[in-house]
Amino acid sequence: MRRVRVIPVLLMQNGGLVKSIQFKNHRYIGDPVNAVKIFNEKEVDEIVILDISATREKRAPHFNKIKEIASEAFMPLGYGGGITKLDEIKELIAIGVEKVILNMSAFQNTQLISDGAKYVGSQSIVVSMDIRKNLWGQYRVYVRNGSQSTGMDPLRFARTMEEAGAGELLLNSIDRDGTWSGYDTELIRMISSNVGIPLVAAGGAGSVSDFLAAIGHGASAVSAGSFFVYSGKARGILM
Repeated sequence: MRRVRVIPVLLMQNGGLVKSIQFKNHRYIGDPVNAVKIFNEKEVDEIVILDISATREKRAPHFNKIKEIASEAFMPLGYGGGITKLDEIKELIAIGVEKVILNMSAFQNTQLISDGAKYVGSQSIVVSMDIRKNLWGQYRVYVRNGSQSTGMDPLRFARTMEEAGAGELLLNSIDRDGTWSGYDTELIRMISSNVGIPLVAAGGAGSVSDFLAAIGHGASAVSAGSFFVYSGKARGILM
């Protein structure tokens, strides 16, 4: 039987963790190092940290903070946010990050995907795809924390990322983010059935049955934020 990875995705802003609803209304939920320690005890398969303020502030990753987090992580750590250069990918790998996650840079510079894959292997280069439906009900790829539409069709974008050398896609539904309403299984099926690389479903998980639905529609792994950091839909903070 195929083993399915379960991955908490944590958002970092100004050094602390926050959680959003549809990429807005960010609420402080705790310290990233403490959170990693908690998830160590839960023996999660992987953990992802996304610095959502790095691109907006046009700065490089906070390597010292990431190194501190990586030193406490007993599971593979993925990091995304502010990565624009191959040297930054090299530095992240050197301090203990196992998967480098690209979003804005993947859209602006596919060569960085190719260069990163050549350096560390495609399995460690992940492209984060943030998807939202526009006014006409069409799926489109967004960047800059979901604030800017690229105008690109997700399927075309996913194929381009795979061709560039990405080894995995983190597929996030902006419309479902933080809503506990379940994954967008239509979107998952559309992308997973047309690419040959693993797809991690994100955005909307509210139950274990949602995980099963995502896998049934083609996801290779499932991730969640609210489901792991809140105690039910009342949003009591577990950490």
